[in-house]
Amino acid sequence: MTTRRVHLVRHGLSTQDRDRPPHEWGLDPRGHEDVDALRRSGRLPTRAVWFSSPETKALETARRLTEAPVTVVPELREHERHSTTWIADFPSVVRRAFDDPDKPAFPGWEPLTRARDRLMSVVPALLTAHAEEEVVLVGHGTAWTLLASELTGRPPDLVAWSRLRMPDLWVLELPA
Repeated sequence: MTTRRVHLVRHGLSTQDRDRPPHEWGLDPRGHEDVDALRRSGRLPTRAVWFSSPETKALETARRLTEAPVTVVPELREHERHSTTWIADFPSVVRRAFDDPDKPAFPGWEPLTRARDRLMSVVPALLTAHAEEEVVLVGHGTAWTLLASELTGRPPDLVAWSRLRMPDLWVLELPA
């Protein structure tokens, strides 16, 4: 069976502003070197088609990683969290979201099923349209955890999610 690779890049270090919801945060200049190191690492394909979440931190990461054109796809945005309430134990709230994906895990959060459906409304079509090319998607940890689960047919890997760095890269091997 032939396979193809899909590269899921998590954005670089974001500026955390407790007065703004996370989808409004940008890329923190203190994390630029880490993004540049990923670019130099040889782990990203030299020839690929690039897509990004519209969130500033993701798009800025994509533009630091490649000279190739980057297409913004609104549906690649992170699991929506329209809240500025600071969560002391953020990982436990995210785990709760995965445990009961049909309900918001926190006030102002969308249910994970909505985020999953949004991602799956576009990603399979992107992969089909670019079946002969490697695809790089630049976005977010929770969104990529959902997407990886859907594309591979495996349960969401919350251990891998908890280990994600900013930036980070997952490479999925999928049937061609």
